[in-house]
Amino acid sequence: MEDNKNPFQEEEIKENENIEEIPSEEVSEVQEEIQEEIKDDFEAKYEDLNNKYLRLAADFDNFRKRTLQEKEDLSKYAASEVLKKLTSVLDTFDRAAEHLKEVDNCQTVKESYEVAVKQLIDTLKKCGMEEIVALGKVFNPNEHEAITQVPTSEFEPDTVAFVAQKGYKMGDRIIRPALVGVAKKEDE
Repeated sequence: MEDNKNPFQEEEIKENENIEEIPSEEVSEVQEEIQEEIKDDFEAKYEDLNNKYLRLAADFDNFRKRTLQEKEDLSKYAASEVLKKLTSVLDTFDRAAEHLKEVDNCQTVKESYEVAVKQLIDTLKKCGMEEIVALGKVFNPNEHEAITQVPTSEFEPDTVAFVAQKGYKMGDRIIRPALVGVAKKEDE
């Protein structure tokens, strides 16, 4: 029966006999070295991520400051552009005043006034401002400010019967609501 022996098994037994047992001190030293390498690798990755975070935070802070400065500059610049456009209207008033010093004709004064007002309105329209059309329109509390109710049969109830002061808007933003009188049914 010895002929039925596994030749590979004998080889394994011989190899196992040749293996020496590693002392536990050496194993613990190797484990400490591995742990130290892992710790060093972790610290390096932490430092790298921390530096990236600090750079990102600094970049964001700079972006925030730059955006705030640009916003301030934009609002200053926008106001200066409107004022620059209005100086031409002032020039028209100055020319009209100079021209009217020697005029006795009221029609000339009226025409000069109308030219100056038209130029002012055109300039404000170019800047994006437009009048809120109110008369005869349904009362809209977003665009109109009611100062009184007017009993009338000329207008439907809850429509604007008269405008005491014009309102203006720029796009969807109300600059000043129109002061209006709102129609109500006449008492019979």
